[in-house]
Amino acid sequence: MRLQVELEHYRNVLIVRLKGELDHHTADSVRQQMEEAILRGSSDHVILSLKDLLFMDSSGLGVILGRYKLLKSRGGKMVVCDVNPAVHRLFELSGLFKILTIHDNERLALTSLEVVS
Repeated sequence: MRLQVELEHYRNVLIVRLKGELDHHTADSVRQQMEEAILRGSSDHVILSLKDLLFMDSSGLGVILGRYKLLKSRGGKMVVCDVNPAVHRLFELSGLFKILTIHDNERLALTSLEVVS
């Protein structure tokens, strides 16, 4: 299955919705799309919405960690939401939840970033 990437700018937040499989075949494309959107847009923060992400491997973890470091170096934050059980387990095993906050949905993620009043 291929990966679909939807990027939406909401105020100073980039919302990234991933649908399909984030693996070594799709990681470079996601990395490039996210980095361009962060650097060219006025996005201080990123929300990763993973409700429809069916599979992710270590390449996907690398993409997420790299964009996290980019945002952090610019004073921004990254949060994740709508994580399915299989991907949630991978995040737990990798230790990403030690640096990333997880939320049940996009609205709560936006609220955590103090974007929604």
